[in-house]
Amino acid sequence: MNLPEPRWAARLPSGFVKNLATLGPLGRRLPAPGTWGSAAGVLYALVFFRHLRWEQTVVWTLLASYGAVAICGEAERRLGKRDPGEIVLDEFVVIPLVFLGTRSGAVGAWPAWMAILVGFALFRLFDILKPFGISRLQRWPGGWGVVADDFAAALAACASLHLVAWIVRLI
Repeated sequence: MNLPEPRWAARLPSGFVKNLATLGPLGRRLPAPGTWGSAAGVLYALVFFRHLRWEQTVVWTLLASYGAVAICGEAERRLGKRDPGEIVLDEFVVIPLVFLGTRSGAVGAWPAWMAILVGFALFRLFDILKPFGISRLQRWPGGWGVVADDFAAALAACASLHLVAWIVRLI
């Protein structure tokens, strides 16, 4: 992939870049940092995206993902590691994509908490296992690779959430 990485984050202080990329202690001090970053992303989605239309959610998530590409790529360079586990901003910013279409009742008669729990679990499954070629996205250079696999995992989780809801409605 030949997409140039945004370099504006190179001008930011190291402490700021690292703290933002790791979401402070979530990525640096807790076990299973990707799970904690994803859980924080669910809260982020509930607070800021719950009442938005899917189109608005996609636009805001694309913008946040672009910012995450710059921050995560710069954090990688400053930490001297390739896609380290402590960088969790990538999970955080893409989580709203998991819940696209759930506002309209597309997940059937499920209570909201169940759709959130199933969506979260599906995202973690796809983020960890990286099936369907998702693992290849992680090989993209710099911040693009850090964010792209999570973006794809969120879309796969969204599709799976709707598929599971559809199957449950048929039963």
